[in-house]
Amino acid sequence: MKIKLDGFIIALCVSIAIGYFFPELYTAGEGIYFSWITTIGVSLIFFFYGLKLSFGQIKQSLKNWKVHVLIQFATFVLFPLLVLPFYPLVQSDIQHSFWLSFLFLAALPSTVSSSVVMVSIARGNIPSAIFNASISGLIGIVITPLWMQFFLEFGELNVFKDVYWGLIREIIIPVFLGMILQKFYGSWALRNSKNISLFDKVVILLIVYGSFAESFVSGVFNTVDANYLILVLIGSIVLFFVIYGLLFLLVKYVFRFDIEDQITVLFCGSKKSLTHGSVFGKFLFVNSPNAGLLFLPLMIFHAFQILIVTIIAQRYHKRVD
Repeated sequence: MKIKLDGFIIALCVSIAIGYFFPELYTAGEGIYFSWITTIGVSLIFFFYGLKLSFGQIKQSLKNWKVHVLIQFATFVLFPLLVLPFYPLVQSDIQHSFWLSFLFLAALPSTVSSSVVMVSIARGNIPSAIFNASISGLIGIVITPLWMQFFLEFGELNVFKDVYWGLIREIIIPVFLGMILQKFYGSWALRNSKNISLFDKVVILLIVYGSFAESFVSGVFNTVDANYLILVLIGSIVLFFVIYGLLFLLVKYVFRFDIEDQITVLFCGSKKSLTHGSVFGKFLFVNSPNAGLLFLPLMIFHAFQILIVTIIAQRYHKRVD
């Protein structure tokens, strides 16, 4: 079995390195220019995303409601409940940042494109995967900030005014505008999916660069050592296997879904979106010197989920054969 090295993971590492050596690209004009570029980029990401959706697809997919409920329950309830019990162990600011970074990861929506691709490779229920990957991002706009507001210090930032309005402005409005125009430009979006995907990744890389550049400038990484990074790596991998194992038990022995729905729940319910995480973090961690630390588990989890789910998807493909 041949596993290809993901070029986007390499690009993420490069963007972090650029943030370390050239933070002035972010700080130019006190960050205003960079902020405008990423704001426009994020809005376009979700506008193109809306162009690929149709109300007919969403309506048709609602029939498989048990699968949808379980996936969204795992994404927004089961994931955070695995992290919450460790909160009483937090004793210092660094430990709080460590724990908070995992809560942020746990509260995020599922991935979109990679979930659908992996379900397709494994021969799962593709319409259900498309529906859940699509609806997860919209639900996350409400649920993710709700989870974070209990534990994140927002300062002068108004959660319901500044955070939610920012997410509505840059995600909800562009998505629905794209869906309205889908019948006119949907075929164009599908023909140019590769170029749109490349554009999405460039915007994510810019957001990641900005977060780490700000953290490097503030010196927050000087407060952690190699042991901290090792624990983040271990925690991210363990979290994936725990959630995947729990979902496997549920779909196989509790709900007894058929193999196609099992694959869909396992792949969509165990993954987290770096795209949404980058965008949500832009509002939740605005002006936070710890932004780079808070993104670390998400980036590691993202890389690991692509690697391990690719292997699992290929095995499911052979099993179906």
